[in-house]
Amino acid sequence: MPVTVVRFNLVAPGATPAELGVRYRTALEMAAYADECGVTTVQTEEHHGAENNWLPSPFAFAGAVLGATRRLAVTVSAVIGPLHDPLRLAEDIAVLDLLSGGRLVTVAGIGYRPEEYARAGVDWKRRGRLQDELLDTLLKAWTGEEFTYRGRTVRVTPRPATEPHPLLLVGGSSEAAARRAARLGLPFFPSAHLPELEAYYKERLVEYGTQGWTMMPAAETPLLHIAEDPDRAWAEYGRHFLHEARTYASWQSHEIRSAVRSAAGSVQELRDEGVYRILTPDECVQQGLDSLVLHPLAGGMPTAEGWHGLRLFCENVLPRLSG
Repeated sequence: MPVTVVRFNLVAPGATPAELGVRYRTALEMAAYADECGVTTVQTEEHHGAENNWLPSPFAFAGAVLGATRRLAVTVSAVIGPLHDPLRLAEDIAVLDLLSGGRLVTVAGIGYRPEEYARAGVDWKRRGRLQDELLDTLLKAWTGEEFTYRGRTVRVTPRPATEPHPLLLVGGSSEAAARRAARLGLPFFPSAHLPELEAYYKERLVEYGTQGWTMMPAAETPLLHIAEDPDRAWAEYGRHFLHEARTYASWQSHEIRSAVRSAAGSVQELRDEGVYRILTPDECVQQGLDSLVLHPLAGGMPTAEGWHGLRLFCENVLPRLSG
């Protein structure tokens, strides 16, 4: 049975607050519907100051999704760790862990946009050290015991429900990220299918004498939309996928590796490339993918079309995957 994911980043170029409110509520309704249908995970993410309204507050959104659902996991992939106060983040995750019965999954990355650091007044050059401090602080905080933090004795309450702590993965596409995960005995989440980096992480586990595991994207992890007529859907809605793909690509340097990075400059190039795919229900089943990632509100997609694609997936694809 493949992993099934519904992704939300709430991108909506030029949307008014009223329009954004509708999209946010629609996302919660979609999450509740996906949960009832047996979808595995809702995934969300974090970016700041984007003109297209990219979601900046993933844990607030995750809390709303967790409250609207009962079974599926909610993955924040990824939180930009150095931009957060470590103690407050420990508290927020602990509360969400308690509320959800352990359904929150956090992937901690360091980001790749210096402008986000500048906006927050955080030194870009210190991001590695700040990430080390954040992860170390979270693990100590969740014990419920006193510990030393920046020269003072502190304690974080309440303790989360999940033992030994809420699921926390270290994300990234660099050896530094892999070393960080191995040193702390945390699972590693490469941002793309990078077997050589997974092997490096396992070597570091042996070096540090720690234990961990890898949650790595498959070689193919496309973002999907389901439609009866893909040609029509590409013609009418391809611009929404292209907007998101070009925005995402414009933020990343050549050193950054991502499972969903696109080099397309036009809708046709995007379609040919295959990072984003619009498929019929039959085509979706025939893909044979290990992970099926639905993106029903991609790049400002009209909510009605997003609903149509999600229902097609849940009614005409999902039952055939479990058969």
